[in-house]
Amino acid sequence: MSILRSLPRDKADTLLLLGSVVMVLAPHAAHLPPWVTLLCAATLAWRAVVTLRGRRMPPALLLLPVAVAAMVGVQFSYQTLLGRDAGVAMLVLLVAFKMLEMHARRDLYVVIFLCFFLVLSNFFYAQGIGSALLMVAAVLALLTTQISFGFTGKVPPLRARLALGARMLLLAAPIAVLLFFVFPRLGGPLWGMPGGGGGGGRSGLSERMAPGQLSNLAMSGEPAFRVRFLDGEAAPAREQLYWRGLVLDAFDGTAWTRGGSIAARSGTSLSVRGQALRYEITQEPSDARWLFTLEMPGRMPQLAGYRVRASHQLELSTERPLAQRVRYAMQSYPDYALDGQEALEDPNQWLLLPYGYNPRALAAGLALRREAEPARRVEAVLRQFREQPFSYTLEPPLLGRHSVDEFLYGTRAGFCEHYSGAFVFLMRAAGIPARVVTGYQGGESNPLDGYFTVRQSDAHAWAEVWLRGRGWVRVDPTAAVAPERVHRNLAAAVPPPAPFGIDALRGLSLFDGGGNALLGRLRHALGAVNNGWNQWVLNYTPERQRGFLQALGAQLAGWPIAVLVMTAGAVLLVIRILYLRREMNPVEAVYSSLCKRLAQLAPGLARAADEGPSAYAARIAATRQLAPSALAAATEFLRRYSAWRYAPSQPGPPLRRDRQLAAVLKSLLSQVR
Repeated sequence: MSILRSLPRDKADTLLLLGSVVMVLAPHAAHLPPWVTLLCAATLAWRAVVTLRGRRMPPALLLLPVAVAAMVGVQFSYQTLLGRDAGVAMLVLLVAFKMLEMHARRDLYVVIFLCFFLVLSNFFYAQGIGSALLMVAAVLALLTTQISFGFTGKVPPLRARLALGARMLLLAAPIAVLLFFVFPRLGGPLWGMPGGGGGGGRSGLSERMAPGQLSNLAMSGEPAFRVRFLDGEAAPAREQLYWRGLVLDAFDGTAWTRGGSIAARSGTSLSVRGQALRYEITQEPSDARWLFTLEMPGRMPQLAGYRVRASHQLELSTERPLAQRVRYAMQSYPDYALDGQEALEDPNQWLLLPYGYNPRALAAGLALRREAEPARRVEAVLRQFREQPFSYTLEPPLLGRHSVDEFLYGTRAGFCEHYSGAFVFLMRAAGIPARVVTGYQGGESNPLDGYFTVRQSDAHAWAEVWLRGRGWVRVDPTAAVAPERVHRNLAAAVPPPAPFGIDALRGLSLFDGGGNALLGRLRHALGAVNNGWNQWVLNYTPERQRGFLQALGAQLAGWPIAVLVMTAGAVLLVIRILYLRREMNPVEAVYSSLCKRLAQLAPGLARAADEGPSAYAARIAATRQLAPSALAAATEFLRRYSAWRYAPSQPGPPLRRDRQLAAVLKSLLSQVR
């Protein structure tokens, strides 16, 4: 601030504008091509050098080719000049180039208004509470810069201008909150509308599972969805938290996919026992259509704006990708039997294996058929995983054509997709109908808000085998190798690959120790704040708005509430009046009283809005509508008021002098009749 104070007025204002522009443009560097960010940084640095050294601005003949080349670069990077991403990139470049093309005060305001629009466009890409706070700081910087340009005389210190900008923000905040709750909301996010550009969601699980795919997803700590159990119900044990997603039934020798078994089914038999678990899921945006539920779902969820359907494998999906955060209520039955009849319809579709792949695993599965009891065949494979030197790792070796053979009899190191895929292959070779299920397992409980957070790192794959009389039974071969993955979490089964980040600190005593550890409490607090922001701000949908307004209307319908609202309004009005009276200078108050009295004495004595005290006194004397004594008192009153109003500042306490003058003016006012 001392540097700005020592610079000339124009240079200080320009540097303040440069700082504000940097605050606005910096967040966009996360999604812009690197060359755009570097070009903008070089342009702004050039402008700073021009300002500090007093150099001349570059000519238009130099800027025009650079601008044209930048537009060509945008076309090359995005293959279009339209849409969200290309439009934001061009706007960022426009603001940077405009800083080198400012010749009048009008250009300064153009840059500021463009920056306000860029602040809004940042929410196309990030809507977290951190981004919102950063944008509030950017708006405060822009307001302070705009205020600085408005002064024509002596400029207050930067701290005073910042305080004035903060006051403007605070005055606007109640109106913004009111508009947030009552202004009609759009049916979807801006980035999901036609022409809005790319989607704002994350991919998450896909319909294809190949070795190494889920291990890559497990490196992400992004939330997949959050769960709140209703009616005060306790969450199931962690080893029961299997969040069902997709069923993969077709294996081509390389990857498991969703095949043609869906069309072959004519129905699903589900019998449940015991009490249902009721819970609510808030699922993050994604490029997929899948909904995740605790096994086994007992009903179809209701999603506003989406049609939900269920497959015969009890996969829940929507007809289009989930481009926005959704929330739905579910109930599930942990104790269930799926297709628990004596015979499975068309069992051959669950026994198909590709020809010419994995001969050793195929032979091992055929050998298992010597065991008459299917359940013992299952246990034999799980015992093989437990007793032989298999390892659970996030960095498994690459596999070739015969991936199952190479894994079972060679590397013996893999992630959950290796174990589930190999297990299902062996089961099918052993004559047991089997399939792969992908979803999430586990979750982290936050004791501060009661939510379970299921992250992308909780992505998991397990198996289902069909046993006569029991139906499809869940089998998790990963638990045979790394039981801590199911009973605790991924970090307990596999050490973090990098030593940095808050997740890497979980093994330290400062972080562990339950809810009493310092870093653990901090992490839970941040998670609760982010979840609250997501639930009450980002997830304030048109449906929730209608429900809120209907509930508010029902509450305001009763006469006690109406009386309370009117009483509160009257109290606020009185407080405002008293505040205005307190804020009004005593001399100004007496002057206002004189103008009102003169207007009451004769219509021609009313003061015009643009009339100063000296001109007012001359016109009163010219009208000759006052008695000589009243005219003399009014003239003296206006002379003293004019001398006070336009006199330079005097030393000493101003309020005491103003009260003394007000007392003199009141005595003169009493003579005007």
